Amino acid sequence: MSTISPGTPAPTASLRKVVLASMIGTTIEWYDFFLYGSASALVFGKLFFPQADPTTGVLLSFATYALGFLARPLGGLVFGHFGDRIGRKQLLMMSLLLMGGSSMLIGVLPTFNEVGLFAPLGLVLLRLAQGFAVGGEWGGAVLMVTEYGDAKRRGFWAGWPQAGVPAGNLLAAGVLAIMSAIQSNADFLAWGWRVPFLLSGVLVVIGYWVRISLAESPLFQKALDDAGAPPKMPVMDAIRERPGGLAIGAGLRVAENISFYVITTFGLTYIVDHAHLTRATALNAMLIGTAVEIVAIPIFATLSDKVGRRPLYFLGAAGIAVWGFVFFRLIDTGQTPLIIVAIIGGLLCHALMYAPQAAFIAELFPTRMRYSGASLAYQATSIFAGSLAPIIALFLLDRFKSWVPIAIYLAIAGSISAFSALKARETKGLTFAEIDSFA
Repeated sequence: MSTISPGTPAPTASLRKVVLASMIGTTIEWYDFFLYGSASALVFGKLFFPQADPTTGVLLSFATYALGFLARPLGGLVFGHFGDRIGRKQLLMMSLLLMGGSSMLIGVLPTFNEVGLFAPLGLVLLRLAQGFAVGGEWGGAVLMVTEYGDAKRRGFWAGWPQAGVPAGNLLAAGVLAIMSAIQSNADFLAWGWRVPFLLSGVLVVIGYWVRISLAESPLFQKALDDAGAPPKMPVMDAIRERPGGLAIGAGLRVAENISFYVITTFGLTYIVDHAHLTRATALNAMLIGTAVEIVAIPIFATLSDKVGRRPLYFLGAAGIAVWGFVFFRLIDTGQTPLIIVAIIGGLLCHALMYAPQAAFIAELFPTRMRYSGASLAYQATSIFAGSLAPIIALFLLDRFKSWVPIAIYLAIAGSISAFSALKARETKGLTFAEIDSFA
């Protein structure tokens, strides 16, 4: 149990330790999750669905990728339920081990040419395990930071675990780019793609070592002590008592979730297969754009403590509604600098939403149901947003032979999240005691 007095800010050294542990763990888990997305765009269609034509193979590969998103709400519900009952820390450790183990098994999975249909079946099962694990990761990592930190700088501290998500993507794209650069295409398809998945084992050991020394959230412990017993069904409490918070949280996620996966996952396929540039060019452009977002997120998170969560989120959602029409035009030029600009612009719009998002969604729910409510609002949207975004984008491109319908798709998503931001209550600077008292 933490010795920090609930309701008072944690010592800076303790808070930094919590932030570091949350960010490292989040980076590792999302490295595993995004590694699958990158591999889906680049190699899984050829290895696990070789009998399909190239477009269908990529679609099937993206379909297995989407299944991970379907498992995320279930993971959020299960981890949120127990996180509100027994604590944040234990669930964080479990999610890390489950994600790392699943990724390592993908790294040794036989391909279709070796075991036939058992190969894609194994891929599906392991992808479901990944989605279940990452469904519980976000809520726990974010709440450990927000519940340790002070109200005036909650956005800043909560922004660091958010930065772990693009950091995981950067790490995944970087490892794949290195393997692709030092190998022939044949070697990369034969065994090189497996190395990044097997590296997950090393990364999980590091993450586990960092997280094991954390104390439980003092705010959670106080809420548990005050109640005398853990809530029986915290997710049902959230649905019954905070339906507006769930709806707003889900609405906020639409543009953020769709835009990110259109840019980072479908974007790789578009650059390689439709702009006819090399895989190295696509991965390197994504590396640069992601690095810029990692720097931008803490800056925007700090700004959310000054000007508020709502205006930043609205700006990012409105920005992505417009940027889709610029994004594909820049890629179609075939010029590497302009492709980098396209990705950076899209990811900066995403960062404007993602940076304040952790604090924004956490502040929608009281402590006794926060893990369940925040996880449900965050993860439920992924079923019809992030999971389907690459598939919808690829379908629209194949059906209309144009990127314009994809840009319209992004504009609709941006409008939904912009409206949700306007409907949300501004919560910057409020203590969790004040938030807990809201009817």
